[in-house]
Amino acid sequence: MTLLIFKTDIKSKKKIETIHSLFKNLSSITNWNIDTQDIDNVLRIETTGQLKEQELISLIQTQGFYCESLPD
Repeated sequence: MTLLIFKTDIKSKKKIETIHSLFKNLSSITNWNIDTQDIDNVLRIETTGQLKEQELISLIQTQGFYCESLPD
């Protein structure tokens, strides 16, 4: 299991729903959440290790969101 942590601009339920639609087809994501109360709108993703950090960043950015890796 790999934990990836990102800083995002995902702040609203509508934006979270967009991400949910994006992630539901990715079997390598086992769990994820977005802390909209945090100043960095932290996205935490648990994966089986098959997805790489940069692949996820690119995938999120294709939806028009800001996404940057944060250290553990």
